[in-house]
Amino acid sequence: MSHLVNKVKNFVSDKFHGVAKPEASVTDVDFKRATMSSVEYLAKVAVHNPYSHSLPICEVNYSFKSATREIVSGTIPDPGSLKAKDTTMVDVHVKVPYNILMSLAKDIGADWDIDYQLDLGLVIDLPVVGNFTIPLSHKGEVKLPTLF
Repeated sequence: MSHLVNKVKNFVSDKFHGVAKPEASVTDVDFKRATMSSVEYLAKVAVHNPYSHSLPICEVNYSFKSATREIVSGTIPDPGSLKAKDTTMVDVHVKVPYNILMSLAKDIGADWDIDYQLDLGLVIDLPVVGNFTIPLSHKGEVKLPTLF
């Protein structure tokens, strides 16, 4: 039975190959706040929905890396839905513990910033097709907070 379901899914997927799909891009990654144990960054992701009805976002998976080393990763369950025929901003909060930042002292160096790569996967529930993941990757540099 599951073999038949997979055949049907593949058939439908092939038929919808040329159909527009939601697209996303990371617009900004910036410092949000510092606590006694961590630094929190906020990634803003713009997701365009080409359909005339809203689409639920099932989850957002993220991985924050520096110098090819994963610093932190996680999943944000059910962050909302995409507006119909519009661009929706999705906020991804990334909390980095201080002990991990201190292990990156070589990268931080004199300029007090972290060169990073943020990998995201937005899992969207498309009608008929099922779950569709929009993969994103964004590189940049974020400043660490200072006391002065």
